[in-house]
Amino acid sequence: MLNRRTFVTASTAMFACPRIGRTAEPLTLWGPPAAPSIILAQAIADGLLKPFASGASFKAWKTPDEMRAGLSSGNMTAVVVPSNVAANLYNRGLGVRLANVMTRGLLYVVAPSGTVTDIASLKGMRVAVPFRNDMPDLIFRRLLAAAGLHPSDIAIEYSGTPPEAVQLLISGRVNAALLTEPASTGSIMRAKWTAWKNLEHAIDCQKVWTRATGSATIPQAGLAVTDKLTAQIGADGIVALQQALETAVTAVIKDPSAAAGLAAPEFGLPATVIERSIEYSNLVVARATTARADLTTLFDVLAKEDPRIIGGKQPDNGFFAL
Repeated sequence: MLNRRTFVTASTAMFACPRIGRTAEPLTLWGPPAAPSIILAQAIADGLLKPFASGASFKAWKTPDEMRAGLSSGNMTAVVVPSNVAANLYNRGLGVRLANVMTRGLLYVVAPSGTVTDIASLKGMRVAVPFRNDMPDLIFRRLLAAAGLHPSDIAIEYSGTPPEAVQLLISGRVNAALLTEPASTGSIMRAKWTAWKNLEHAIDCQKVWTRATGSATIPQAGLAVTDKLTAQIGADGIVALQQALETAVTAVIKDPSAAAGLAAPEFGLPATVIERSIEYSNLVVARATTARADLTTLFDVLAKEDPRIIGGKQPDNGFFAL
C-alpha cells in the first residue's frame, strides 16, 4: 500500500537520481601507451562504462601532437594527457577540463647498474629524452636546475618516442635514458633478456621532485574531458566515469597480470613488461580538485621560465571538471 511516507521516500529517490545521459555513438577512451592507460583498458573490459556509453573502446595515441590534434578537432573527447597540456588547452578556450589525476608520477632515469646515483651524477653523460618540450623533458630540466646543472652540462639526445629512447640506451649510444612506465621497466627487462647489461631504475624522479619542490607527488597525467562529452552525458555522467575508473584502478592493482593482458595489444609490449611496470607506476584515480595543490605546484614550476607551457596562467576553478 502506498502511504504518505513511502510516497515521499519514492518521490525523493526519483528526483535524486543522477541525470546521466548516453553517448550518441560508441565512446573511445584515448591514452598514451603508458601506465595510466592500463586503467582505461580495465574499465572497458569490465563493462564499467555501460551506464553512459552505447559502446566503448580504448585506443592509444602515439605522440603528443596526435593527442593535441585530436582534442582540438573534437575527435577525442576523453583522453589521458599530461596535466600541463590540459591546462594549456583549457586556458586557450578549447573546451577541455581535467577530471582527475591518474598517476602520482612514473618518471625514472634508467642506467646501467651502479653508474648513476643522482641527478648531479649525470654531468658529462649522454642522456636520451623522449618528447622534446613535453612533460618528461620539462620535468627533467627543472630537476637539472634544482641540482645546479644546466642542460648544456649533459648531452641530451632527444627522441620522438620512448621506444626510440630505449633503443638508444640498449645500443649503448647513451649512458642513461629518461623514461616513463612501462618503457623504463621494459628497457630493464629487455637488457636482461639480451644479456647486454644490467639496467636499473637509477633515479626515481618522484623522490627528487619532492625534495626540490616540497610537493608530495608529480601529478603527471590525468583524464581530460571535453565540453562535447559533458554535454552528452551530463555532469553526473562525468562523475559516473570517474567512479568507473576508481573501480578499475582497484582491479588493476589487485590483479596486475590480468590488467596487463588487457592493455598489451594497444601498448605493443609483452604483458609481462606491463605487469611488472605497474609496481613503479604510482597509479591512482584522484579527482582533480583533490590533487589541486600538487597541480598548482607543478604548473608554477613548469611555467616559471615560460608561462606558455600552461597557456599563460594558472587555470581557474572551471578547469577542474571534478
